[in-house]
Amino acid sequence: MTIDTPFVSRTPRPDAVAAFRLARGRFLDCRRIDMRELATELGVSRATLHRWIGSRDHLLGEILWAETSAVLGNVSFAGRGSEGIADAIGTFVRTVNASAPFRTFLRREPERALRLLTTKASLVQSRTIDALRALLADEVDAGRLRTPLPVADLAYLLVRVGESFIYTDAITGEEPDADKAHVAVRMLLNDHFRDATTAS
Repeated sequence: MTIDTPFVSRTPRPDAVAAFRLARGRFLDCRRIDMRELATELGVSRATLHRWIGSRDHLLGEILWAETSAVLGNVSFAGRGSEGIADAIGTFVRTVNASAPFRTFLRREPERALRLLTTKASLVQSRTIDALRALLADEVDAGRLRTPLPVADLAYLLVRVGESFIYTDAITGEEPDADKAHVAVRMLLNDHFRDATTAS
């Protein structure tokens, strides 16, 4: 039998993990992440919250990467060469474009979103490139794909193509279009890359 005393906490003490989960929950609920509100809800000072998770931008970057990583985990093109790659990029763009929390964030804070997602300081972009580079390297190592570019450069190029059709509304005002991303990748790969399995 457990006996409650003033020295036994009935709830976990807040920490960096709890702060991240709370913030991510707010993001998924399409709510703005406010550091002051987070600190108040956790029952800690803003200084403590910043010590745990860094700046608001860093927190948002980690949340965006968590969501991006979850999408990437369900995207695969193993064994299908260039056609599989085009399908994977199209699926990724379509999934991201259909995310209500992501679209809400992009509409609410477009400049911050683009900075956190597409610039050289973006941990989301760099980690996405790394993940795609590993998948491409597997295809090349297995002899299913030939590329005149280093795999790292191809990964970067494909990520930028995908970004072009995810952030279209913030950049040009047009609607994002995953089908165009698929077509663009197919054109790129068909013109400059070859499936090793079909190469003469």
